[in-house]
Amino acid sequence: MPLVIRRKAETKQTRNFMSEEKKIVVPAKFKSIVEEIEKMSVLDLSELVSLLEDKFNVTASAPMAMAVAAPVAAAEAAEEKSSFNVELTSTGDNKIGVIKAIREVTQLGLKEAKDLADGAPVMVKVDASKEEAEKIKAKLTEAGATVTLK
Repeated sequence: MPLVIRRKAETKQTRNFMSEEKKIVVPAKFKSIVEEIEKMSVLDLSELVSLLEDKFNVTASAPMAMAVAAPVAAAEAAEEKSSFNVELTSTGDNKIGVIKAIREVTQLGLKEAKDLADGAPVMVKVDASKEEAEKIKAKLTEAGATVTLK
């Protein structure tokens, strides 16, 4: 029967990091090693890690490797982005034309569109498809606004 270890894990759903138990099944071939490691103190474990790093010429800095890999993954995600946020950076000189364009693309009333234009920089549309975001950008830019896609 395999050894089962219970450890506390952070939940992703809450910001206060409540703990929940997570079962880790240890294969039979590592059972005796894991049982011995469980008996060690934190200082002994630290020495063991240092010894293994020196003996096998490796480092136990996986969090750094993951931190380096994260920007690469983010860059790949940016290339394959399917939804965009349309941000009105500034209204430019033709504020009335920009307000009309905002009303057209968002179906907002006059007051809401004016408030949106006055609040620049502000998001005009969130999670728009690439085609929709490009259309909105073109209409607002044509009206004299400065727009960025994020």
